[in-house]
Amino acid sequence: MTPEEFKEARRKLGLTQSELGAILDTAPQTIRKWEMPDTRSTARGVNPVAARVMAWLMSGWRPPQWPQGRA
Repeated sequence: MTPEEFKEARRKLGLTQSELGAILDTAPQTIRKWEMPDTRSTARGVNPVAARVMAWLMSGWRPPQWPQGRA
């Protein structure tokens, strides 16, 4: 999953970087770095486990940490 695909998936899910960070048990700053273009010096590649969880979220799975009031 590319940084652009990861960011687009988060937006489609209606999650903020902080909310996704809580679901993935990581800091919002890390989410931001995963979403940066690879050309940025502070960018990080998307974590493979996070990419897999994102795919599960996109398929409809919702963890207990899912924000209340979100579909």
